Parts: sequence; C-alpha cells; structure tokens
Amino acid sequence: MARTFVTRLIPVIFGVLCAATCQAAWVIVDAGHTPAHPGATGASGRVEHLYNLDLSAAVASDLAAAGERVTRTGADGRDISLTDRPNAAPKADFFISIHHDSMQQAWIDAGRNKELKGFAIFVSELNPHYEQSLACAKAIGERLLAAGETPSLYHATPIKGENRPLIDRRLGIHRFDDLVVLKTARMPAVLVEAGVIVNPEEERRLAEPATISKLADAVSKGVVDCHP
Repeated sequence: MARTFVTRLIPVIFGVLCAATCQAAWVIVDAGHTPAHPGATGASGRVEHLYNLDLSAAVASDLAAAGERVTRTGADGRDISLTDRPNAAPKADFFISIHHDSMQQAWIDAGRNKELKGFAIFVSELNPHYEQSLACAKAIGERLLAAGETPSLYHATPIKGENRPLIDRRLGIHRFDDLVVLKTARMPAVLVEAGVIVNPEEERRLAEPATISKLADAVSKGVVDCHP
C-alpha cells in the first residue's frame, strides 16, 4: 500500500518541480523571403518562398506540439526587413530561418544543378551568442543526418559568391558572418538551406508532403535538443 502511494506520488512531485523550474523555449521560425522578393526559382519555376512557407509552417507546428512557444516571421505575405525578422520577438530564446537553395548560374548552365543536392546550415560569428548558435546548428545537423539527409558542401567552394568556411564538414555547417538575420539577432540564430530546388529531382522530392514532414521533424527535434 505504501509503495503504491509513493509510486503514484512520484509523477505528481515531478510535475510540480517541472512547473517551477522547466520552461519552454521561445523560438522564432522565419520563412525566408517574401512574395514580393521570393528568392530563388526552382527548376519547375516555383519560387523559393513557397517552399520556405511549407517547411517553416511544419517546423512551427512540430515545435508547438513539443510544447515550445513559437513566433513566426515572413509568413503573413507582408514585406519584412532582414533586421526585423529576428527582432520580432527580442526576448525569444532562438531564431531559425528556413530557406531552400540555389547555386551559381554558371553551374546551372553547365548542368551541375542535376548533381548538386543536400542541406546546408549557416551560423555567424558576429552573432552575440555564437557558441550556442553553433551548438544548435550541430544538433540540427545531427538530426538531418539521422533522417537520411546529406550536406551539400558546395558553398565552401573557393570562388566569388561562395567561399563560406566549413566549420563541420560532416554536418554541413558553414560560417557566414555577414548574413544579416544571423548577425543582428539578439539570440542564438541559425539559417538552414533545406535542399537544392534548382536540382529538378531534388525539387520534386522537397515538394512532397512526406519529405516536408521528415525535414520538419528533424529540424524541430534539433531545436529542442539544443534547448533542453
């Protein structure tokens, strides 16, 4: 009888303690670009912003389901500046900007858009919380790898317009110090390029609901991992 009472009491005690000490993270989920400035154009002609909306909505939904507090930016059709995106909620704990990738036009003209694919993750050393940003980037990268995704790596190519230093080759993490949404954020911040929409085969895959769900699950779990 006493043991049963204690067994039942443990979850109650834990719930009280957690209510006093555990706190959900506040995450800004940014859909990159806007209808007026839609970003890259996929191989099919569909613009990047539409892909960003789909994936960011799924990420936001998964985070909310995990108990996190979520603020969305770039998702209401209005123009919003790069500096306003991470500062829409200055007291938030984390900022993540969702994008889909293009590549150098010369590479597209040479047919390399049919071979280059994968995700890329960016952090800025100018962010005031660089180390935490990097920790979150690694957590997201690990989850994407575990989901079967692979890093693209081509942004580290030493040419004009690329040449983004690779911090972690295995996880596809690059340093891009001058990305405005990352360096002006008051909280740890990461930008994720989910895949390469100028690659026709990858674009088709990235548009599939099952792929969106899988990517959102990986990204949201990576965010939760870095905010225990």
